[in-house]
Amino acid sequence: QVQLVESGGGLVPAGGSLKLSCLASGLPFRSSTMGWFRQAPGKARDFVARISWNSGITDYADSVKGRFSISRDNDKNMVYLQMNSLKPEDTAVYYCARGRFLLSSAADEYDGWGQGTQVTVSS
Repeated sequence: QVQLVESGGGLVPAGGSLKLSCLASGLPFRSSTMGWFRQAPGKARDFVARISWNSGITDYADSVKGRFSISRDNDKNMVYLQMNSLKPEDTAVYYCARGRFLLSSAADEYDGWGQGTQVTVSS
């Protein structure tokens, strides 16, 4: 059974930084594409970033390019999202998930959703 546990969220002022973590179990982590998504109240779950199994491919939503960085540690079954220069519009619950395909980007191409971690950016 796939289990993903996110952590690292919190309340930060605009311009601040946070690093989210996701611990994975119950899946072939070393061969899995992993992604981060976010969902603000009343809105759809949006793609944020993805990373291929060997970190060779990373992609970002236009809204976070140059500010966020996704990484992984296959020895620890961990995925990270470093978020810098945070803006109030980054406020959302952030989720990690396992992509079913190498280049999965749509939410319906991911599974094993964790419970999410709340990120709130104050203006």
